[in-house]
Amino acid sequence: MPTDRRVARVAEQVKREVSQMLMSGIKDERVGTGMISVTDVRVSGDLQHAKIFVSIYGSDEARSETMAGLASATGYVRRELGKRVRLRRTPEVIFVEDRSLERGTEMVGLINRLTDERKSSGVEDWLEAEAAAERVAESD
Repeated sequence: MPTDRRVARVAEQVKREVSQMLMSGIKDERVGTGMISVTDVRVSGDLQHAKIFVSIYGSDEARSETMAGLASATGYVRRELGKRVRLRRTPEVIFVEDRSLERGTEMVGLINRLTDERKSSGVEDWLEAEAAAERVAESD
């Protein structure tokens, strides 16, 4: 059984190679419809399966086309990984869409909107007054 360190190194190597393939190796036109990047790779403990998380920038239609292109290119990606990465057995490749960057952007937008609403409604002034009142109560 490989060590955790080896699994992490293999995952990093797979990430590097698949990123390179996405830039120049995959000829499927559907993969080029959205801007795509590999965000993470998780390799199973026995090195038999690799989940490749990809972030796709574009419309929902471009995302679905890109994922369909990646699904059809899994055989090519696995074959190329077998050539580029020295392992006894090449892992099965599964592409998973990663929307965490999109969700993060939404959360930052919500936080900014709440901050603006607090400033406009005077909530911050009230909170500062409460904190000052608590400090005075504690000093007595």
